Amino acid sequence: MDKSNRILTLCLLATLVLAGCEKLFIPADADTSPTSTFDYLWTQVDERYSVFDVKCVDWKAVYDSLRPQVYDAMDNDSLFAVLGKMLNTLNDGHVDLWGNSDISSSEEIFLQRYGKKNFDINTIALTYLRADHHTTAGFAYNSIANGDVVYIRYSSFSNSASPQALKIILQRYPNAKGIVLDIRQNGGGEIQNEWNIMQMLPSEGQLLYYTQIKNGPAHDAFSEPRAVYAPANGDYKPIDLPLVLLTDRGCYSAASSFALCLKSYNNVTVMGDTTAGGLAVPAGGALPNGWRYRFGVTRTLSPDGINYENGVPPDHVVFLDPTATALLRDNIIDSAANLILGSI
Repeated sequence: MDKSNRILTLCLLATLVLAGCEKLFIPADADTSPTSTFDYLWTQVDERYSVFDVKCVDWKAVYDSLRPQVYDAMDNDSLFAVLGKMLNTLNDGHVDLWGNSDISSSEEIFLQRYGKKNFDINTIALTYLRADHHTTAGFAYNSIANGDVVYIRYSSFSNSASPQALKIILQRYPNAKGIVLDIRQNGGGEIQNEWNIMQMLPSEGQLLYYTQIKNGPAHDAFSEPRAVYAPANGDYKPIDLPLVLLTDRGCYSAASSFALCLKSYNNVTVMGDTTAGGLAVPAGGALPNGWRYRFGVTRTLSPDGINYENGVPPDHVVFLDPTATALLRDNIIDSAANLILGSI
């Protein structure tokens, strides 16, 4: 495991420790009343949530607004609704509440993904992947632009991605002049798949980002920044072709992290719309009444110190043109192919 992965693993282990230890501090005779449950969750978020600064939420004002709505005689459904409303003020897709029969998640992230979609699956399938496309591991792909560019669709970081799979793809197109890697509407998944793909990109030991862990109750209490560097190529010949990464507001969590990382590679251009964010690693816990929750307990900073928790911006902003879509064309993919061919 190279240096970047070692640091990443340490951060993840630390968050798991933070999450696992919490149950030890909930006594068997804990007060499970609605008022105590509300206060407990509010305090957990107040002391452990890691991105208040970029969310611009006055957490005390949230308490003052919602706490009067909670009383010990209220039923579970009503309490769950208030707790969900409280967490929803954070507009964070890594903030969730699981009750006995319901789940509360961010409305804002849901609306961004489906209301600001910069992507049309029918156009992708009919014009760019086409019926003769290939599938290797989690990648669907075909050649476009008269065979000069490889179009790769990667829909989820939960799907397998390996250097071997990318090697197979490139062997199929030995004369390709560039690659369009489309992760629009990719909601995230396994962080390891980010590193598997980056193993195929030219590594010069470049700095990808800094990571910090929340380590105290104050909103600005964090560990010292730890630098994360590009993974080594190992036995794989790096892809030195121009690569354009396509993103939109449906890219979250690992997809946002991937977009941030790829900005450090000289042969990569990020195109499309800003991602939905979600760079903080979440940890979970249990409320005294048995309900579960999670929220981010780390923060990620770009090499120049910017926190893109609310979204990683592209290098080139391009929005889907409905006129093009009506003709079964994706002007973002076409722009990416033109950028590749124009740079050669």
